[in-house]
Amino acid sequence: MDITVVIGLAMVFVLNLMGIFASGGSIAHFLDPTSFIITLGGGFVSVLISNDFETIMKVPQAFGVIVNKPNYAEDEMIITLISFSEKARREGLLVLEDDIQDVSDPFLKKCMQLVVDGTDPELVKNIMNTEIEQIEARHDTVKKIFDDASALFPAWGMIGTLIGLVIMLRSLGGSGGMEAIGGGMAVALITTYYGAVLANGFAMPIAAKLATRHASESLIKALMLEGVLSIQAGDNPRIVKDKLVSFLPPNKRQKVNEHLGER
Repeated sequence: MDITVVIGLAMVFVLNLMGIFASGGSIAHFLDPTSFIITLGGGFVSVLISNDFETIMKVPQAFGVIVNKPNYAEDEMIITLISFSEKARREGLLVLEDDIQDVSDPFLKKCMQLVVDGTDPELVKNIMNTEIEQIEARHDTVKKIFDDASALFPAWGMIGTLIGLVIMLRSLGGSGGMEAIGGGMAVALITTYYGAVLANGFAMPIAAKLATRHASESLIKALMLEGVLSIQAGDNPRIVKDKLVSFLPPNKRQKVNEHLGER
């Protein structure tokens, strides 16, 4: 579990409450059901209009990806690919056919199968790059929901503010004087506050986290593809290792080097 996500979302509430209480306010001052319905309901409806329903139904799955950080174990994947390289260099590519059955990752399995079947390297590269692009497209459709929400919630907050201002100005001719203006202005601004919190406290950070998760998945898939293409090309296992560790930051290269007896 990525505890930073849970802590971060909880701190959104905590910091807002601290700000309210430190300013001498109370929670009651910031509770307005009508404003909340306008902001949250309007934003949700606009998101619903601008995205496919089947994509919106993937939002719970996206939360699962955000909270449960995948462990791609890039260093272990490099060690596995190097072992495949050593085996293929000694006995030929066809010997890897037995190892394919033990590969759990669908992307790597497909890539290795293409190589074992004797597919042209350029074609293997094109097919698997297309696979990566389609994964990216699917990820972007879900991320777009939160990108849209980060823009639409503040917009609906402003709409709620305008509604409140119109009502306030229409009531100026009645009784209440400055108290009516102050109270009406406060209620009008609450919708803007709701929109800003929903966008900056939730929608934008979630969209950014999804982008981070996608970058991590794209990295491991690019690493797999580079490794399999190097194996197909008959590269020396040491060359394969040098190619693949370049995908890792220096602090993650130690395990690979230790496995090969290097420093």
